[in-house]
Amino acid sequence: MLITRKLEFDAGHRISTHNSQCRHLHGHRYVIEITLSGNIISEKGVAQQGMVMDFSEVKRIAKSALVDKWDHAFLVYSGDAPVMQFLQSLEDHKTVVLDVQPTAENLAVIAFGILDEAYQDIYGNHLQLEQVRLFETPNCWADAIRGAH
Repeated sequence: MLITRKLEFDAGHRISTHNSQCRHLHGHRYVIEITLSGNIISEKGVAQQGMVMDFSEVKRIAKSALVDKWDHAFLVYSGDAPVMQFLQSLEDHKTVVLDVQPTAENLAVIAFGILDEAYQDIYGNHLQLEQVRLFETPNCWADAIRGAH
């Protein structure tokens, strides 16, 4: 069984090596879809009976591990010296420094790694993260799939 929970967050970035508009500082309303696999819990009397995982728990874990850290932050490549210097000059600025360009593809892979550690098989139903889909715009997204990145 596969289940998916969608969350949204706002963040700024730029692709410093890009040849078009994306080299400018800008932001997106990102949408992240988190897909988990597992067996449906059949144990009678438990709150999660009939579920792979409670959707509210999927959301709580995603917010704690990733979304709250990236929401209203500027996602910056550590090699982007001018922007790094500028962001460091701002007092208490919410900045997430990455070792790769903050493209949708790279962000999906990074998110997958963070969330893969966060979701644990606590019910003994073989819970596992399968995919992170990250929408940069409503028409553009990247999928990080287990074993494919």
